[in-house]
Amino acid sequence: MSFTHEIHLQDSMSRTERDSHVEMIKRGFITSRVQIWKSWTSWRIALVVFMTFALVQACILNFATIQDFESSKLQEMRESGRSAILPLMNPPMSEVLVSPFSDGAVERLFQTTDVKGLSIYSSGIVSSNSDRLEFISQYGEPVVTTLIDSDGLNKTFRSADGGSYEFVIRASTVSGSYYIVTRVDSSSLQNETFKFVIDTIKIMLLMSLFVTTVLMIALGRWLLEPIMFMRENLLEAFKNPENPKLEESPFDSSDEIGNAIEIAQSLIKQNATNLKQIKTAAEDKIHKLAFYDTLTGLPNRIQFLQTLTDQSKKMRDDGGVERCAIVTIDLDHFKDVNDSMGHNVGDAILRGVAKRLRSSLPESATVSRSGEDEFAIMMPLSTDINTARDVAERVSGVIRNEPFKVFNESFQIRASIGVSTFPDDGADPDQVLKNADIALNRAKEEGRDLIKEYSEDFDKAVQARFQLLRDLRDAMENDQLDLYYQPQLDLKTGAIIGAEALLRWWKPDNSKEGGSFISPGEFIPVAEQSGLIVPIGEWVMEKACHAAAGWKKDHGIDIRIAVNVSAAQFTQSDICAHAQKVITESGLAPHRLELEVTESVFMDDIQHTIQTLQNLHAIGVELAIDDFGTGYSSLSYLRQFPIDRLKIDQSFIRNALNDKDDAAIARTIVRLGHSLNLKVIAEGVETKDHEKFLLDEECDEVQGFRYCRPIPQEDLLAFINGYDGSMKSFD
Repeated sequence: MSFTHEIHLQDSMSRTERDSHVEMIKRGFITSRVQIWKSWTSWRIALVVFMTFALVQACILNFATIQDFESSKLQEMRESGRSAILPLMNPPMSEVLVSPFSDGAVERLFQTTDVKGLSIYSSGIVSSNSDRLEFISQYGEPVVTTLIDSDGLNKTFRSADGGSYEFVIRASTVSGSYYIVTRVDSSSLQNETFKFVIDTIKIMLLMSLFVTTVLMIALGRWLLEPIMFMRENLLEAFKNPENPKLEESPFDSSDEIGNAIEIAQSLIKQNATNLKQIKTAAEDKIHKLAFYDTLTGLPNRIQFLQTLTDQSKKMRDDGGVERCAIVTIDLDHFKDVNDSMGHNVGDAILRGVAKRLRSSLPESATVSRSGEDEFAIMMPLSTDINTARDVAERVSGVIRNEPFKVFNESFQIRASIGVSTFPDDGADPDQVLKNADIALNRAKEEGRDLIKEYSEDFDKAVQARFQLLRDLRDAMENDQLDLYYQPQLDLKTGAIIGAEALLRWWKPDNSKEGGSFISPGEFIPVAEQSGLIVPIGEWVMEKACHAAAGWKKDHGIDIRIAVNVSAAQFTQSDICAHAQKVITESGLAPHRLELEVTESVFMDDIQHTIQTLQNLHAIGVELAIDDFGTGYSSLSYLRQFPIDRLKIDQSFIRNALNDKDDAAIARTIVRLGHSLNLKVIAEGVETKDHEKFLLDEECDEVQGFRYCRPIPQEDLLAFINGYDGSMKSFD
């Protein structure tokens, strides 16, 4: 390479670098300017700077510049007047009190200058020591300023409109001193001052604009542009906090602003990293909360079902015939453990059950907690365990073989177990799990602590129950429910003293009869399980009370009406308020309403039951224990509760003639009731022998088929009106 070529190449490179540098500076400058004016903050700063600078200059203009300008102009007027007046003086040599001006000179002065008036004073001979001034003459416009002595020589006067200005000129001659009060036209001074102010304001605005622009460019380069760069980074971090796309900072990190930007970018990146970690941890936590039980660490029902679905799909894909046992478990009466010992003990037992199930079953089994006290197991069947029942029996043995020890206390836990087999009992995972639940429910219905394998009959029963529930809802809406009444008689006098209201359901259909009665034994349990028993019970109370009140009002029949009350009405509704409302609306005397409750009601929540019964008794309602002798038959609650009547269950009466034990129970109930000053009524009286047995045992009241079956209201009224009051009429 030649030397000349090398020099040209270096020059070319130098020009390129120089052009690049210039272009970078130009682009930076232009970018800075553009960025500045895109920001509202920049506009606000610029406006404040501009207004501040303009205000400062306006204050200077107002307090100094205008006054200086006017003073200088007035000085020019004084000098101009002096220069014009003094050459015209021609004073007499000896007479000082004679005007030094000729009339012609004064006339020319007024015509050629701005002088409009003169007032001449003299102090006499120069050597005179007197300070008094003597007025000599007046020319032109009259002047305002008057001189008396030499103290007023520095006086000036400017008219209110600014059109005239007066000042004093001193002229010394050989004959004495003259003092000339000069009046000049100063009207042009206002225009000159106004023009001066306008020009000055223009200059001030231009200077303010220039200074503001320079300052904003400097602020933009060293402050605003870095701030806007930081803002863009923050906006990017806001839009995409986990993965912000940050531009590399073009600012020097050695100064405060550049260092702040570097720190901000580091914090944004650190925040993005932390967010990713938090999100990952949160997703793991959410996944665990969504698919695993927090107490036992086992998969929950959702995860169990997903595992079952995956397993069934795998079996179909492999083309095998592998079968799985699906076992659902419910710990019997586990609520009693929580209520009596506390949830800490209950939780410890649940963890113990989970641990036993997991450790006793192979790795291929999936154990999950599917409910509060329920577990579910999926386990592939093998040659060692080839039926789902084998799995269930192993699970049952694991739970019941050893008691669970918690806080030095031992708890013997039993379980109801439902079993189904995949794919024998259902090819769909949801269906096979549902079938296991159906089998579990059947185990609980049949007494608990049982293993029940799924049968299609179970499913049919569930479907029938569900259909019955739907029909019962329709029956409530379509007024298919009605009340029948069974008379109650005083066994000693034969008088009809009351009637029990019994619910009946006539379900229309397409048969020849147009419908059929549904047995209360079928739909009452369904109503209790579904909660419908509460609105049904309230409806029964309302209808029965209005009916009894109507009997007295329309027919003069004043008897007691007995209404059955379910346990759900005690716990799920305000039965006291409802009873008071019904009594008030119907007009029935409170003591004519008797509420019959079963013994099971007293065992659920004794304190609540005591308070409720006391409130009902305070209203005036009578209370009877229905089916006495079939439940707990606790003597303690007979003493605590405000009970009026015991009702012997019909099973004891029907068998009393043939079964000594039933007869003894019936006899004991009568004696017990009388010893506690309670009335005793027996239901299920079907024959005269039953009646004689109860008479011999001194039972107070009776009801049953011997006297009358449950009948509609119209038939009851006919029965009462046709009854002669003698028990022999039933023979």
